[in-house]
Amino acid sequence: MADGLFLVVGLGNPGPKYEGNRHNIGHMVLDVLAGRAGAKFSAHRANAAVAEARLGVLPGGAPGPRVILAKPGTYMNTSGGPVSALAKYFGVDPDHVIVVHDELDIPFGDIKCKIGGGEGGHNGLRDITKALGTKDYLRVRAGIGRPPGRMDVADYVLKNFSSTEAKELPFLLDDAADATELVITEGLLAAQSKYHTANGN
Repeated sequence: MADGLFLVVGLGNPGPKYEGNRHNIGHMVLDVLAGRAGAKFSAHRANAAVAEARLGVLPGGAPGPRVILAKPGTYMNTSGGPVSALAKYFGVDPDHVIVVHDELDIPFGDIKCKIGGGEGGHNGLRDITKALGTKDYLRVRAGIGRPPGRMDVADYVLKNFSSTEAKELPFLLDDAADATELVITEGLLAAQSKYHTANGN
């Protein structure tokens, strides 16, 4: 899986109003990855902020493969257009598209990785599946947990992390970035064996 170009997409909503929201964790992870690679985002005609980089280190010590880091400029629910346009522009097949996103069904702080499967009510993923014409793209799922009490899910994902969560957030972002690099350099199974618990999804 280490050969070939990867498109790594971080999901979120555009603008300062949303940048600290739980729903924007994909954008936050992409910022970590770009920072590690010393890459800078610039506007792309596919309505996305894009940076080119090499991520990770291959077994044996060679630099990791070339990747396109992308943050769609659309709102979450219409992420599919930019993702599909970028995949076509750079010639990336769906099995080399990695979508980094928030996941309600995983406890805060945990990371899971998979290819294909359902969208779990995540409208950003649903739109990407529709635009790509397949569910068979890679996902790095950063756990944000379920809303407390009777809080509406939409309200929960559009709120910033709690003060307790905010202290742990840098570790979650680093883990999600590490998992993304591992998927790229060693493959999905290597990432799953490192980040999935025995009873995990």
